[in-house]
Amino acid sequence: MNLGIQDRVAFVTGAAGGIGARTAAMLAEEGASVAIGDINSDAAEAEAERLRDTGCKAMAVQVDVASAASVDQALTTVVREIGVVDILVNNAGFTRDKRIGRMEESDWDAVVDVVLKGAFLCTKSVLPGMIEKNWGRIVNISSRAYLGNPGQANYSSAKAGLLGLTRSTALENGRYNITVNAVAPGIIDTAAVRNLPHYEKVKANAEASLPLPRLGRLEDVAAAIVFLASEQAGYITGDVLHVSGGRYG
Repeated sequence: MNLGIQDRVAFVTGAAGGIGARTAAMLAEEGASVAIGDINSDAAEAEAERLRDTGCKAMAVQVDVASAASVDQALTTVVREIGVVDILVNNAGFTRDKRIGRMEESDWDAVVDVVLKGAFLCTKSVLPGMIEKNWGRIVNISSRAYLGNPGQANYSSAKAGLLGLTRSTALENGRYNITVNAVAPGIIDTAAVRNLPHYEKVKANAEASLPLPRLGRLEDVAAAIVFLASEQAGYITGDVLHVSGGRYG
């Protein structure tokens, strides 16, 4: 299937590793020029170099998505180097888990600023170019955690907020042939998950309880993102696609 993203320009945040890196690679393999956005500039450059070594078009750009000035500077660099952004993947995020009674204001702000404010700032920055081109794809990476997880009030709230941002942005911009969707992964076998002290228990629980009895793979999530970023998904907007092996609660 021709996904229709040959020569499109994609900007993926939090793309130096994990889901972001695999998504950037899949977009590049489909012929898009990809900007690897990450606060870790060395890791971003290493990932961009790896893609270039395979013949893909990729660049690295340092960005702190919680800073409007940093986002605007990064996007200015991307436009100058590879062109106006057609595809935005708001993937940057992290966890800082604590029960709400022990959660500091700084724990809340750090997670919400990167996950939710970061998506807002990046979306605001790319929209004028998409509107001018009358084409755009925005994919926000939420999580099954938007339904609520103990110890993750900050993360769950931010990921739930992304769904509201997704739907509002979709309603405002459909007239410009811009679609805005979210992907909500379940438990994915990332390096961060593998480093958990109870990884084997997490893996065993998934194998015992999920309708699809395994942990998710990076490719499972990246493939869903790339589809929503494609021409083939042009009549899907304001929606959330769960990649969770059948887990919702």
